[in-house]
Amino acid sequence: MRSFSRVLALASMVGALSLAQAAPASAACLGFSGTADGMDQQTAVSRSQSAVAEAVSEYKSQKRLGAPTLSPMRAKPQPYWRDSVRDELFVKPDIVTGKIYTVCWKGVVSPFVCTSGSKACW
Repeated sequence: MRSFSRVLALASMVGALSLAQAAPASAACLGFSGTADGMDQQTAVSRSQSAVAEAVSEYKSQKRLGAPTLSPMRAKPQPYWRDSVRDELFVKPDIVTGKIYTVCWKGVVSPFVCTSGSKACW
């Protein structure tokens, strides 16, 4: 399931990339997101946040960029087995750090699924 989560995270990263202008005109920002599941919330959070960090790292390496400035970004939940997530399925509160925003919900197959998002600016 870990490799499925990684592939989905990378695929979702490509789908979630959005170019935006930051305050300085020369700075380009991209949104990255990753979704992962787990038997407990802590595992799902950790896996989804790791998927985002990995996606940023791979992009940085491919484009030969320096270290980005990361900020939390609420990404659209990317459920595996549903079209969308009903409000009553979300596990509150959302988890927001200085770099990543994570939302979790009760899954269909796995007890917890989380989507994390981060905006990276170079």
